[in-house]
Amino acid sequence: MDEVPVPGALEEGDGDPFEEPGFGAAYLNNPPPEYPRISQRRREEGTVVLWVSVAADGRPVNWRVERSSGHERLDDAALEAVSGWHFEPARRGNRPVAASVLVPMEFRLQ
Repeated sequence: MDEVPVPGALEEGDGDPFEEPGFGAAYLNNPPPEYPRISQRRREEGTVVLWVSVAADGRPVNWRVERSSGHERLDDAALEAVSGWHFEPARRGNRPVAASVLVPMEFRLQ
């Protein structure tokens, strides 16, 4: 099992600047979560915040709901979406490293 990194944790004796993993760059082609049809019909909205552990190669290796939207269907849709994402890995100096990031996913009806 992959080691779960602590957000913003510095390795002992490592003074290089730390940059968190990125997920918003357009070139990453991370599709938004699918809005469940039943949630749309029931007018369910909210923001899910996911905690995602990202490997040094940008793969999500572990993820969970950090803060629920208040609707299980929306939370599940967010979890499913992030499973297929690719992240810009965190960096310590110029070196890619494993780290974690909080990812907000908003569900709003137009």
